[in-house]
Amino acid sequence: MKIFGQHDENTIIQLQKVAQTAERVALMADGHVGYVMPIGGVAAYRDKVSVVGVGFDIACGNAAIRTNLTLADLGDTDAAQHGALGSIADEIANTVSFGVGRKNRADDAPVDHELFHDEAWDAAPPRERKALVDKARSQLGTVGSGNHYVDVFADETGTLWVGVHFGSRGFGHTVASGFLALGQGKTWGERVPEREALLDINEPLGHDYWHLMNLAGRYAYAGREWVARKVVSILGGREMELVHNHHNFAWKETHDGEEFVVVRKGATPAFPGQKGFIGGSMGDDAVIVQGRLGDDVAGVQRDALFSTVHGAGRVMSRSQAAGKKKGWGPKARIISPGRVTPEMMKEWIDAKGVILRGGGLDESPHVYRRLPEVLAAQEGTVEVLHTLRPLVVVMAGANEFDPYKD
Repeated sequence: MKIFGQHDENTIIQLQKVAQTAERVALMADGHVGYVMPIGGVAAYRDKVSVVGVGFDIACGNAAIRTNLTLADLGDTDAAQHGALGSIADEIANTVSFGVGRKNRADDAPVDHELFHDEAWDAAPPRERKALVDKARSQLGTVGSGNHYVDVFADETGTLWVGVHFGSRGFGHTVASGFLALGQGKTWGERVPEREALLDINEPLGHDYWHLMNLAGRYAYAGREWVARKVVSILGGREMELVHNHHNFAWKETHDGEEFVVVRKGATPAFPGQKGFIGGSMGDDAVIVQGRLGDDVAGVQRDALFSTVHGAGRVMSRSQAAGKKKGWGPKARIISPGRVTPEMMKEWIDAKGVILRGGGLDESPHVYRRLPEVLAAQEGTVEVLHTLRPLVVVMAGANEFDPYKD
């Protein structure tokens, strides 16, 4: 059991429980309590996959595109650049759909993508198949809410990058919920407790989940790449490099000569030389990292199952940050206030110079650790290739309803 960084007792207890059924486990420095398996947790199994370990947002991940543009292309002065970025922020918010449905201007999402003709759809129960496909089509290319975002960054050279974070939307959530129920002997669509459901991938139930999980992975890749490229087109730029990773997923991998199913729940694959995009918060820098090359860290990398953090990691829950409400939307009533105020969030964002559209108090920078400290706790297993300063952050509004937001 390898643990990076410092964690509270409940997070460690969750990891210890996972270790009772897994062959190997590790916990990244951004870890915190999740459903059954901690966020930031990595677990290796023999021929088994954990439905709760992969999570409800199957294939949630990050994609970043380096463009051919620089800050200088936006204007000759800071004021001109700021004005251009404000217009870009508005265009992103008006073009890309946040929340549940596709309701903004963009109508060219790849709803006829080849993945919709994949045989893996046959792994869904026959009565549920059409509804699942229809849901997936309607949400492909939508970003969702919660901690999901579209960002425009500048790196240390002034080069502009586009970054996005979201997963397989309602498609993945429905698959996870369905197999969680089936794994507990219930029917698809029946609500069940979030308990461990280890499925043997060589048995029919595990086989079907594995194929739909991988289909959800392809779906998430298609959605993130479409959104990121849409934003590049809004900027008027060209794609020069793509860095793309899932961080809620399971892979078949060989470690120390043995094949395992490796589940990463809020953890990024980081084999030597493999690149990853890791976000900080709406008011902090993000990074492009790479798994270190070198014998001096090889042992620690093996202990980490060649994984690293997926973000900075939360230090307070959504209700702790924003308070507790009764109801939804404009009619919601505050029952108890949170620890973060609008003034606190605005002060942080303004000081950073970020142009923010949307975003709630539960995503304020105050609710996250600082990413440099988290990365430092990974014991040199990854190196930072680029530091990305946020210029524009677009998220769903605080009152945007989305049952699949995390």
